[in-house]
Amino acid sequence: MSPVDTPLTVATAVSSWRLDVVTLTIVGACAYGYLRGHRRAAREGVAVESSRRIFSLAAMALWFLATGSFVGVYADTLFWVQALQVVLLLFVVPFGLASGRPVTVARAALGDTGRARIDRILASRSARVLTHPAVTSVLMLATPWLLYLTAWYPAVLQHRAVDQITQLVLVGVGLLYFYSRLQADPVPRRYPQMISMVISIAETLGDGLLGIVLWQGPAIAAQYYTDLGRVWGPSRATDQIIGAGILWVLGDILGVPFLLAVMRAFAVDEQAAAKEVDAVLDAAEATGQVTTTVGDEPGLPKLWWQDDPQLRDRFRRG
Repeated sequence: MSPVDTPLTVATAVSSWRLDVVTLTIVGACAYGYLRGHRRAAREGVAVESSRRIFSLAAMALWFLATGSFVGVYADTLFWVQALQVVLLLFVVPFGLASGRPVTVARAALGDTGRARIDRILASRSARVLTHPAVTSVLMLATPWLLYLTAWYPAVLQHRAVDQITQLVLVGVGLLYFYSRLQADPVPRRYPQMISMVISIAETLGDGLLGIVLWQGPAIAAQYYTDLGRVWGPSRATDQIIGAGILWVLGDILGVPFLLAVMRAFAVDEQAAAKEVDAVLDAAEATGQVTTTVGDEPGLPKLWWQDDPQLRDRFRRG
């Protein structure tokens, strides 16, 4: 029976499946390539933590479930199920994929030739532009707005090919975003994690605003849902309100692990910077270039590190 004629219950959610050949092929190829690359990387002495590998494989499995389980079956019938699919494909799946350090695995597994090719791509201007924090943040924020507030969303509901392409776009945008923000892999340019923390706060406000617009705004794809003729479940208006809540609340909840990962990376960067500064100062003291008493009064000679803002502010002694 069609999903329109079958109410969504716990039983139907468990029993509803469909064969999504495209997604299954892509996910299978990604899993096979990642596992094979991981083994080659291990032989080359580049080890990726088992927790990261498990997390990445779980994300691939979730990618398949988001399109082949009841989420994929009822996505064209209920607005809130489609919203759940968007959250999974745009946030959860890409976060898991990026956490698995796929670029590191690929560089180690492909040998010298493949490594050099990847490094050339990372060093290119287009890669630096695409991974700039402003670009990735705009893409991440703009994608759901464009999806729901333009003709894109009705096209997704009415055309299977558009739906398939949209799913890949969501995963691609999310993967680019988390790859450049987590910086667990080699990136074209490494940015301070403090920038990620500040941007994350602004993005939370943007996600909430979209939820409010969908909650209080006009009906999305109203003609499609009217013609669908669904007679069970929540009303069209309630369905859209539930979907808005999923995009807003669930999106923010799922953003907590990402924020924790950014905070952890920030702490690691700070520790590394402090150790580097300590090493420089220890070496300078060993050669007699640094004294224990330093003044900034006029007429006193400046030491070499007083012109470096980071060293001066961190280690100034009066």
